[in-house]
Parts: sequence; structure tokens; C-alpha cells
Amino acid sequence: MCGIAGLSCLPGHTPDQAALERMSAAIFHRGPDGEGRLDFAGAALRHRRLSIVDIAGGTQPFRVGHAALIANGEIYNDPDIRAGFPANYFKTGSDCEPPLSLWLRDGTGYTHDLRGMYAIAAVENEQGQHEMVLSRDPFGIKPLYIAEYEGGIAFASEAQALLAGGFGIRRARGKARDELLQLQFTTGQKTIFPGIRRLLPGETLRIVDGRIVESRRRHVLKEAATPVPADLTDDQALRRLDTALLDSVHAHLRADVPLGLFLSGGIDSSTILAAAHKLGLPHPKTWTARFDSGKADEASDAAALAASVGADHHVLTVTEAMVWQHLPAIVACMDDPAADYAIIPTWFLAQEARKEVTVILSGEGGDELFAGYGRYRRALKPWWRGGRAPWRSGTFGRCFPGRGRQWRSGLAAMEFSQSLMGLPAVQALDIAEWLPNDLLLKLDRCLMAHSAEGRTPLLDPVVAEAVWSLPDRFKVRDGYGKWLLRRWLQEALPQARPFAPKQGFTVPVGPWIEGQSKRLAPLVAQQACIQAIMPAHRVERLFSTATQRGHARQAWTLLFYALWHRHHIENVPVDGDVFETLSRVN
Repeated sequence: MCGIAGLSCLPGHTPDQAALERMSAAIFHRGPDGEGRLDFAGAALRHRRLSIVDIAGGTQPFRVGHAALIANGEIYNDPDIRAGFPANYFKTGSDCEPPLSLWLRDGTGYTHDLRGMYAIAAVENEQGQHEMVLSRDPFGIKPLYIAEYEGGIAFASEAQALLAGGFGIRRARGKARDELLQLQFTTGQKTIFPGIRRLLPGETLRIVDGRIVESRRRHVLKEAATPVPADLTDDQALRRLDTALLDSVHAHLRADVPLGLFLSGGIDSSTILAAAHKLGLPHPKTWTARFDSGKADEASDAAALAASVGADHHVLTVTEAMVWQHLPAIVACMDDPAADYAIIPTWFLAQEARKEVTVILSGEGGDELFAGYGRYRRALKPWWRGGRAPWRSGTFGRCFPGRGRQWRSGLAAMEFSQSLMGLPAVQALDIAEWLPNDLLLKLDRCLMAHSAEGRTPLLDPVVAEAVWSLPDRFKVRDGYGKWLLRRWLQEALPQARPFAPKQGFTVPVGPWIEGQSKRLAPLVAQQACIQAIMPAHRVERLFSTATQRGHARQAWTLLFYALWHRHHIENVPVDGDVFETLSRVN
């Protein structure tokens, strides 16, 4: 697990060494264990290493003749790929070495043989011409960004590295800003920064001498759309799921460094714990967050579940004081912004867990693949019974001060492009946009801020193939989402009580903001970026009533955006608490 950056230059241009140094320094946190460098006449690669597999020998770039590769990721079917090459063909034990030989053999279709999470850059330089490929895994677990500039193309694991290198513009695009405020994330290829775009999940770009000449995508849901018998029984579906889950978790447990698990007490993380227990993982290390607000949470349930399998369990209490002190740094790590207040516990859990482990398994993807969200059940109902399509109303609803409903155009374009109907269409929309641009982005940035690797066993092509094509009755039944996953968990680890009512996990941002509203609201309201959105009196009224229904998310979103804008647009350092950061004169 690492950070990558580099340049592919147009003829007549050479790599800007100063820009490369700034980009590499900007992603130091992604790989503090070492730096790899490679310079050709018109291309350059930079790699920051976080040692996970083959600690002694896995230094990057990997080389084969005139070709080289750097990667940020884990390739879980590495043993199978190696079996397709002669014995002793590879020089290291790193799982990221074989993709280079796959590319040289198979061209831009090489990622179809990869099972894992990855952002890859490979380059071949021959006879004064270079060819480069950039690839991102099909779920979008690992990030990769590019910027086209007058000298060619720059790429990096984080948008802020491109900004540090002088690529892209420190300005918030109006449409993306509106999406962020209403959806809490931004959609599609374009980021909020003009000139910087994401590689889409599953996308591979072929670049020749600084120009993109080919783009192709690997669609994981299309790959997973394999026919299943219409009369599939519950027991057959459970066996199908059991095989896939154990296969995936077994692959995700491979590491040469200590690993642990985020355990919320919910279905998804409990499933991963149960699978690890079935596989014989002794005394897993687990972490759960709770808050000092006095509200009900699932920390006690998580602790009891951990005890049932003999886990070495840790409970972290996140206090309001901790949040006000560290929130600027938390928001700063979200360079590609996602105003999801779950970044708060995720960042603190990563900080705490990193004291003991380097790899952390997490349950992202369970709701999307297995249909866990309430909006999925609502989407199955006719309108006269309360059914409605998801993502129809944003955080600020009809009172949003932006440009009508243009904030929803990115989602609408994705909906239009799908050929799916019913429940799969709603799931596919979330898997295409919400999952990579909010949940996975949050996990990547919050963990990598502390040089920790996050792994998501539920987001595996093996799991997707097992469950994606199952009839709706295996996903939603008797008022429960994730029905099949709950049934599996009921058998694998009944102590998880998967069909019992859940408390849920809510970050108490409303009480925190309202309690500090007299001090906080004027600071937020005076920010130029907020003045362009909402008048000061409305901000102050919103913050003073942040515990009211709907107001908490609105107030939090404005606070997040004010802090994010201070750092990533105005370039203000985040070396103080929330109040110091917002009051500092730039």
C-alpha cells in the first residue's frame, strides 16, 4: 500500500523535477517507509512505500527490460498470476510485481486478470518514445487522479499532490460545490478542482508521449452478472455466499505485518469478524468508537461480540474536545471532499489502531452489494405506499441557495446510462457514485493520513459474482435489507444477533455545533466561501438550532466546507483547532 505520482511528457518537454519532488512530499503519509524513483527521457515515476508484503524485497519501481511499474494496492490473486509464468520468473515476492508482466503480455486488457484493489502506473520507453498505462481497480477502492497541462499529463494518488506540483487550479467548481453541499460528495470524472479528474473505477488509460490515446473500463457488475437458477433455494444461496465470503476474507488476511478490524457492532463488520473466526484467526485485534455524548451506541454490543471470539478488543471514546482540536486536520485529509461526518470516528480509530497494526479490515460495501439501505426498500414500494427513488432531495432540500436542481445532474446522467431496472439499478447507482466518491474515499484518506492500509473484503469480485445476480428475495425480505447476509451471520456467529434491532451509529455533530454556536457560527458565517452560499443571519440561526431535525447535517456541511475551503483553496495551514483555523488571517 503506497502513494504514486508521476509525469508523461509531450515531445520536446522533460519531467519537472521540482514538481515531482513536491508531489512526492505531498503523499509522504501514504508511504513513509521509502521512496522509489525512475526517470526516462519523457516520463517519470515516483513511489512512496508503506511496506505490507515482501518487506525486504518489494521496493518499487519494478523493472522488466525497458519497462517499469509502480502501484498502490494489493493483488489478492498474486499466487494464481505467478502460476501462469515460468518458475523463478519474478524477482521479488511482492504481489504488485506481476501486473507489469501482465501488461507487457496482454496490453491494456491486463487488469481483467487482477483481483484486488489498486492504482497502477506502468511505462515502457523504447526508441525515444514512451507508452504509459494508468489503471484503477473496478470498485474504486484505491484513488488515482490526473491533470492535463501544457507539457503533458501528471498523475497522483491524491488531488492535493497534483495541486502541490502546480497542476490544477485551487478553486471550487460551482457545480461540484453544489453537489458537495447537497449530496456530501461529488460525482463523475471531474473533481471539485478545475483541471483535475479522477480515473473512474475500473478505468485504464493508455498514454503515448503525453497524450491519452485510449480509455477502457472494466465493469465489475457486468462481470458479476452471471445467471443463477430461478429456483435457487435459501440453503443453496447460503452455501454460495459462504464459499465467497471465506475465500475473500482469507485473501484479505494475507500480510507480512500486523492487522486488525474495525468493529462497529453492525452487520458488515460482524460478518468479517465471523469469517475470520471461521478461518481460525486467533485473537484478532478489533477497534470500536463511541462518543462521550451519552447517546446510545453499539459499543457494548461490539465489545460483547469481540469477547465471544476471544478478540483483543479496544474501545475508543471520542470526546467533543478531541473533535474541535483535530477537525481541521481531519477535513484537510479529505482533499477530494466528502462531507460525511463518519470521517470523524474513522480518523480517530485509524490513529489509535495504527499504534498496533498497519492493515485494517473494514465493512464498506455491504450495504451496496447486499441492499442494506432503507432507501432500497423504499425504492421497491409503489409511490402510493411511500416508495420513492433515492437521492431526490439533498441536504438543504428546496431551500438550497444554488442553481435549482443542477446539483443532481451527475446522478441523473448515471441513472440514464444504466440499462438496469428495479433494485439492481438503485444498487448500481450507489456502487458507481456514492461508494467510491464518499465511503471508500473516506476510508482511504482517513487511514492513509496515519499510514495505515484499509481493506474491504466485501468489495471483492468473488463476493460480487456470488450475490449480484441473486433475486431480490435474497436481498430484501420480511422488512429486512441484507437478508441473506443476516442469515449467514446468524449461523456463523449467532452472538451478533443479526435480526435484532440496531441502535445505529450517529456522530453527535448537532449537539456539538449547537453548544458552540455563539462562538462558531460567526466564524463560519464570515468565510467568503460561506457568504457566497448563505447570509450570516441564516448561518447563525441554523447553528443555534443544530439539534433540530435536518439542521445538524446542514450545519455540519457548512462547517466542513468552510474548513475544507480554508485549507485546500486558500492554502491556510491546519496547525490549530477549529476556532483558530477559521479566525486566522491568510
